Amino acid sequence: MAAHRKPKQSPLGGQAVRTAATLALASAATTTLFEGSAHAEPRPTTAQVKAKVDRLYEEAEVATERYNGAKEKADEARASFDRLRDEAARRTQRLNTARDRLGAMAAAQYRSGGLDPAVRLALTSDPVEYLERAALAEKAGDRQAAAVSAVRRELGAIRQLRAESEGRLTSLREHETELRRQKAAVLDKLQAARTLLARLTAEERARYEAATAGRDGTGGSAGAPDDTTSGGSAPVRADRSSGGERASVTAPNPRAAEAISFARAQLGKPYVWGATGPSGYDCSGLTQAAWRAAGISLPRTTYTQINAGQRVSRAQLAPGDLVFFYSGISHVGLYIGGGQMIHAPRPGAPIRVAPIDEMPFAGATRVS
Repeated sequence: MAAHRKPKQSPLGGQAVRTAATLALASAATTTLFEGSAHAEPRPTTAQVKAKVDRLYEEAEVATERYNGAKEKADEARASFDRLRDEAARRTQRLNTARDRLGAMAAAQYRSGGLDPAVRLALTSDPVEYLERAALAEKAGDRQAAAVSAVRRELGAIRQLRAESEGRLTSLREHETELRRQKAAVLDKLQAARTLLARLTAEERARYEAATAGRDGTGGSAGAPDDTTSGGSAPVRADRSSGGERASVTAPNPRAAEAISFARAQLGKPYVWGATGPSGYDCSGLTQAAWRAAGISLPRTTYTQINAGQRVSRAQLAPGDLVFFYSGISHVGLYIGGGQMIHAPRPGAPIRVAPIDEMPFAGATRVS
């Protein structure tokens, strides 16, 4: 009978089954461990972090100069719009005055019965009175014609001003949109740099700062990014390292000397992106302020400052020249002689004296 059949025995006993299951689990765990190890990204070295942070700072400076350019254009568009608006208000006032004159003339004509001046003259029997009234009527007609012309002129001018104002307003909004976009790009790069640095251990951070100080020729912390516009958290110290004082050369003219003197007075102040002083500067903001102190107006951005004077070769450099770096002309310093410059390096690093060899040289311009 089927009910009395003996069940088949497994080729493995209970203990064997448990052993096989244990081995299978151990094998799966080992495989998972090795697979996880194989896919885990290796921790970047200090040198790799430094290279990434340097690249982010360079990209942030490119975005900063674009922000500066967009801000300059937005400021110009806003000033132009304000001028047009003020002029339209003045024209409107003149229009209202001209309309008042016409209104007064119309009221006087109504009070006189609205008769044509020629008809009223024809009804006058006294020749002398006739001539007097004729002269007055002619003058009144001239005044009325002039008032009408004034109204037409002001209306035309106001229509033109309003059209120009609308164009300026559109331009202003476009520049403000670009301004916000570039600001977001700057903050994004600086935040990425700060995130990378935050992952370093204390020992790695010390190595990073030593490597950064070696490049900059300073002994201070140059790596902590500061993405604020106040610059309050940035270190402030007078950094005159790299032999800048010893290697200084006499400026070729009083204006160059004045620009260098101003830049030296800013040593130790923080780099603040988008700033033109007096408490902090970005790189082009510093050079612009230095030459403004010498009585010369420079444009706002690195890529416009390089065309603000006579191009000179590296071998022709003289104190006061503007020196530019990177292929995108994204950084500028003020040359002081002896292979040294004063510049605002990057967020977290104060304005300092540094060798021009620390960055890829792109060109130089003589302002004076």
